[in-house]
Amino acid sequence: MLATLRTSERENFMAQDLSAYQQLEARFRRLGVLSEVSSVLEWDGAVMMPLGAGGQRGDVASEMASMKHEFISDPIVAGLLDEAEEQADQLDPWQVANLREMRHDWIEATAVPGDLVAALAKQANDLELMWRDARAASDFDAVASPLAELIALTKQQASAVGDAKGLAPYDALMGMFSPGQTRADVDPLFDDYAAFLPEFLPQVLEHQSRLPSMTPFDGPLAVDQQHMLSKHLLGQIGFDFDRGRLDTSEHPFCSGTRDDIRMTGRYREDELGIMAPIHECGHAIYEKQLPKEWAFQPVGQSLGMAIHESQSLLHELQVARSPAYIRYLSSILPQYLGDQDAWGVEALTRRLNRVERSYIRVDADEVTYPAHVILRYRLEQAMMSGDLSVADLPGAWSDGLHALLGIRPRNHAEGCLQDIHWFAGLMGYFPSYSLGAMIAAQMFQAAKEALPGLDDDIAQGNFDRLRQWLAQNIHQQGRLLSPPALIRSVTGSSLDIEIFKNHLKARYLPA
Repeated sequence: MLATLRTSERENFMAQDLSAYQQLEARFRRLGVLSEVSSVLEWDGAVMMPLGAGGQRGDVASEMASMKHEFISDPIVAGLLDEAEEQADQLDPWQVANLREMRHDWIEATAVPGDLVAALAKQANDLELMWRDARAASDFDAVASPLAELIALTKQQASAVGDAKGLAPYDALMGMFSPGQTRADVDPLFDDYAAFLPEFLPQVLEHQSRLPSMTPFDGPLAVDQQHMLSKHLLGQIGFDFDRGRLDTSEHPFCSGTRDDIRMTGRYREDELGIMAPIHECGHAIYEKQLPKEWAFQPVGQSLGMAIHESQSLLHELQVARSPAYIRYLSSILPQYLGDQDAWGVEALTRRLNRVERSYIRVDADEVTYPAHVILRYRLEQAMMSGDLSVADLPGAWSDGLHALLGIRPRNHAEGCLQDIHWFAGLMGYFPSYSLGAMIAAQMFQAAKEALPGLDDDIAQGNFDRLRQWLAQNIHQQGRLLSPPALIRSVTGSSLDIEIFKNHLKARYLPA
């Protein structure tokens, strides 16, 4: 059936009086629609799908991946790309960029055999479901063998894409999430931070030890009220609940489509759970403000995960933990969680900007968070190269965390089972988080310089000017520029880790 549909479609294309580029736009539009279907299915699997449906959903995920792969790897696409590139002088700059991104996507897709694409999708779906139970039981042995199988498949994928693009396998994996990102770019930044942290972290902890102890909550924080509070805060940031929703899941994420955005958070009665929804809202605002006229085209999509994470972390770290926003939160929290001393500005500042040596990445503060990412970055490279076996992962994790933060996980749930990424096939994703934090610091500095009085806006819960600035300078650029070019366009310089370190010094070691 699929072959018949493809043949019919090919004949339909050839019968129309369309240029090669126009035919490519039509084809990639349909590919974009399939990708959005997959995105909504991902949300459904994490939020709504009955537990017993996991096996069948794995088959669906595999079939969807195969359909998208076959659609882009059809031999007609190679000919259309060649022809369109010969006629590139007839295209405008956005079309030229779109054609460039089509070629990029085609190279990555055609490098990987279709049966490997299907196998990866099926194994990742099945293993993610197994991981949920294994994490709850802190049982690494339950997923060690299937994780090894998934990593073996990922190695094949990385080698294939690397060969096609002239990259080392791990660089190829990173590039699939953040185009152009290689170890040569990341290693100096991460090594710099790993050298900075051992001196800086004790200074911060010493400074905090001289402050009053953290004000306790009066009692449990109702989960339903935290959810309502989160919706209020996201609405103020600019999320449109007529075109999206906020639910809960084991691991917070943002998925869906630009006009049907699906976010999730996670709440506990013993902590204030607003930061995960705010983080995901940063992703959602980016997706919503991508260039609408280029929807479903490669150039109209987000510019990789380092830039995507910069937008979520700009909202979560640069804005939501700032003195200005904390003043706003202090006035809002009593309306949802009752009036108590913990919501005073000073008490809330100590709570939201508390630094500690922690086991869990998603709960980590912005000072120690990069250490969690560096650990995973090093471990996944070792697994990909074969220097580290999956069986030895728990011990290597414990040793690595101790070397970076001086602590060891007490169980597997606090260690190598805590993240979904490897168990969902997302090897090479982790560097994006800390690169995103560094980019966010630099971009927010540029925003404050461009928007005098921005802190006053934030203190009133007014995000209009910031949201418009982000749209104009970042979001509506889509994939027109490369990530380094976009950073330079927005901030006036290349990525500079000193800006991030200076931000941390100003926030956590005030004069």
